[in-house]
Amino acid sequence: MQLFITCPKGLENLLQDELTQLGAAEVRQTVAGVSCEAELETAYRICLWSRLGNRVLMPLAEGEVPDADALYQLVQTVDWLEHLRPSGTLTVDFNGRSDAINNTHFGALKVKDAIVDQIRSATGQRPSVERNQPDLRINAHLQRNRATVALDLSGDSLHRRGYRLKAGAAPMKENLAAAVLIRAGWPAAGFDTLLDPMCGSGTLLTEAVLMSADIAPGLFRQTFGFSRWPGHDSRLWQQLVEEARQRRETGLVKVQTQFYGFDADASVLSRAEENARRAGVAELIRFERRPLDQLQRPEGGAKGLLITNPPYGERLGETQELMFLYRLLGERLKQDFANWQAAVFTGNPDLCKVMKLRAEKQYRLFNGTIDSKLLLFTVHEQSEEQREEARQRLEQGSETVALSEQAQMFANRLKKNLKQLSRWVKRESISCYRAYDADMPEYAVAVDIYPDHAVVQEYAPPASIDPVKAFSRLQDVMLAVPQVLELPPERVVLKQRKRQQGQQQYERQDQTGHFMTVIEHGCKLQVNLHDYLDTGLFLDHRPARLKVQQLAAGKDMLNLFCYTASASVHAGVGGARSTTSVDLSQTYLDWARRNLELNGLPKAQHQLIRSDCLQWLQQPHQNRYDLIFMDPPTFSNSKRMDDVLDVQRDHVQLIKGAMQLLRDDGLLIFSNNYRRFSIDREALADFEIRDITAQTLDPDFKRNARIHSCFEIRHRR
Repeated sequence: MQLFITCPKGLENLLQDELTQLGAAEVRQTVAGVSCEAELETAYRICLWSRLGNRVLMPLAEGEVPDADALYQLVQTVDWLEHLRPSGTLTVDFNGRSDAINNTHFGALKVKDAIVDQIRSATGQRPSVERNQPDLRINAHLQRNRATVALDLSGDSLHRRGYRLKAGAAPMKENLAAAVLIRAGWPAAGFDTLLDPMCGSGTLLTEAVLMSADIAPGLFRQTFGFSRWPGHDSRLWQQLVEEARQRRETGLVKVQTQFYGFDADASVLSRAEENARRAGVAELIRFERRPLDQLQRPEGGAKGLLITNPPYGERLGETQELMFLYRLLGERLKQDFANWQAAVFTGNPDLCKVMKLRAEKQYRLFNGTIDSKLLLFTVHEQSEEQREEARQRLEQGSETVALSEQAQMFANRLKKNLKQLSRWVKRESISCYRAYDADMPEYAVAVDIYPDHAVVQEYAPPASIDPVKAFSRLQDVMLAVPQVLELPPERVVLKQRKRQQGQQQYERQDQTGHFMTVIEHGCKLQVNLHDYLDTGLFLDHRPARLKVQQLAAGKDMLNLFCYTASASVHAGVGGARSTTSVDLSQTYLDWARRNLELNGLPKAQHQLIRSDCLQWLQQPHQNRYDLIFMDPPTFSNSKRMDDVLDVQRDHVQLIKGAMQLLRDDGLLIFSNNYRRFSIDREALADFEIRDITAQTLDPDFKRNARIHSCFEIRHRR
């Protein structure tokens, strides 16, 4: 019979070799597949033993189909009673399109109609459609008005072995994992140890054991596409299955290789163990929760292979963060894996540049639609000096690490800023302030000081900047900051500032739950340096909060877009009669409640309201306020909002809504952080507007005068 075996792009060469070894003849490769000739026994062997294929297709008809009627006639040339019982079930997978057939559902329907009509005409019975477990699965492929109609012997794709019921967030398909292993020399090179330091759901490890133990990947599957096919030879199939079972028993006994799977996430390790158990190989793999910075070569691993598929940052802004991961992997390899081979499969090969290892071979493969590369390295023995240098780099904050000339320039600027701010910080008793804000263009970061901690915020570099160069500069910063501030490196927190969408700036980034209390002008406020992009306290609004505190005595204060209600706390501490704080996020209202309680401010006088401020302002209200503080985000399209907020477009509506709630002699303080904001004085001509931006910039933000805009707004008298 003629067969066509499909596979992911990039695996064609390997699949051709595999099919030849399995006994196929006239093997020829094309894009994403290989054609061959085979007896039924060989076709069964391919279904049972192919580690690389997706589907095993047996073409039944091929021809030109300029329109849908021609497709129908082509399908009718096959005697379908040879392949399907009159009362059987079928499904049609249709891919490709042409000018006449530009919808795959329509194409599948036409193929199905041709089959059903033929059988009904011949027998009076009508097969039915069954998508999950059909008796016959038909594959129809259309390209350039030429169609091929084939019987799918595999049924479900062969990469679905059956042992993996649970996977991680970005699972690698089993046949791609097998291809990566083969390209890395497994098992032919005779490695004594295989280690995946970021193993996720364990697919690479499980596939490696299956290969070493001579276990057929098809043994785990209950059914194939030929299982209910009239041409199926069940006796021959059972003979092949029994042979595979015997080979598995023999192979498992012979395995001498050590297998290790590490990951920092305990939940994915439990999935990996469960998958390996279902494959019958769990006893051969040692899974262990171990962060990458604790990676060490296993004992006895003289000729080992470290192979991994680390994350590669599909979302905007992840690349810089992941470069630290790849750099750490490179450092650990050089430090502790001399004479080992390493194989890194990634959809972002640029990340591998920071590993500082030269790839000896590269293979282009596709992970679904993602153009990816497998890079192979030999880890060479390093001198004692090189190992010591690598060790120091791993201990980033160590005072013994020598800074580069450029890094020293950054360190000197940071020291200068700290010295200039020191008297002001001491005089005002300020514990949280900005010490550096992109003062040097090549070091586009902000450095914020908190008690015994620092937060480094990297501004996302433009696309024109080489990401490796940008990462190198960020490394300089992360080396210099702990030295200048005399802090352990783990107390320097890195974040990346980029254009936020919707509520991204408020979304959880981590799960530490670690809060610390800071004091600002007599107010106690909770901050969290790890879990969110912002810490819970906007440092640049410090003077505006102080102004609220100084004006609040005996007044009713309204705080719109309150965030963690720090301005409400200042008002309460300043003697406000009442405060009302409105925000859409329950997370931040809970945080606000803790801030109010921390300062002994009773619930009865200090109300928290969960609402979209735009909508809330449009509702009728009986209460009026003496003091209103409103600091809306620049842009927000939260799923919980009915509309999109754009502060430049919507500020007139917001201000007018707030002014309706302001008593005649009251004051609205309106601020926002849109760098190009321009207040519409003409549309707001009914009010007195005074720009107080310059007065609301403390010394730590005066170098960046456009960090926010701030206005006092009153009713005209």
